[in-house]
Amino acid sequence: MANDLVLRPAGEGDAEAVAAVHLAARRSAAMPRGVHTDAEVRDWLAARLASDEGWVAEVEGEVAGYARLTDTWLDDLYVAPPHAGQGLGSALLELAKTRRPHGFCLWVFEMNRPARGFYARRGLVELERTDGTANEERAPDIRMAWPGAEPLAFYRQLIDEVDAQLGDLLARRAALTRAVQPHKADPETRDPAREHAIAEALARRAPALGTDRIQRIVHTIITESLDAARERS
Repeated sequence: MANDLVLRPAGEGDAEAVAAVHLAARRSAAMPRGVHTDAEVRDWLAARLASDEGWVAEVEGEVAGYARLTDTWLDDLYVAPPHAGQGLGSALLELAKTRRPHGFCLWVFEMNRPARGFYARRGLVELERTDGTANEERAPDIRMAWPGAEPLAFYRQLIDEVDAQLGDLLARRAALTRAVQPHKADPETRDPAREHAIAEALARRAPALGTDRIQRIVHTIITESLDAARERS
């Protein structure tokens, strides 16, 4: 740990220095190439620092690292390459834990093994993986989390969020099942091949469940959606 390290809230005057750290750290890290120009990154970060909670790590009066938090996410944690390995990242992460005692999540690129190891050694866990289609870089990434002082409450909150999304999706699925029935030659006939293809496609998105489990879930969803459609007809 640098002896003269100072952690303080980021101010408007730090935007340029924070952007410099961000750009230099990304270029030196095991991360895909950014899709925005340096000027775009500077403008975007200045706007985010004005609305989010930002902290800078200073060494000898120079901004050498920073962290940016929302209510439930650690969106950024970067250290300038010349200051890597001096404990700044650990200090910023511990600060984030103090500022968000009930837990937080973050995204890290799958290819960034050093960052994944850094977070794992400090108590964060990997929750989910994506194929990268939802991020700008189109690179596979991993959602990690620090569950805070009460892990059960933290994870249940995340489960509640997913359940709310599932409820919306099930309602849409049932509505579409009902809408398609008049256009089928025989509404009582099911298409096993199509249902299997749906299950295989979903299993690729949820490999931890596997095709067989997904197949049973899909069968139940379609069965209950068809029953609901018949009741409404």
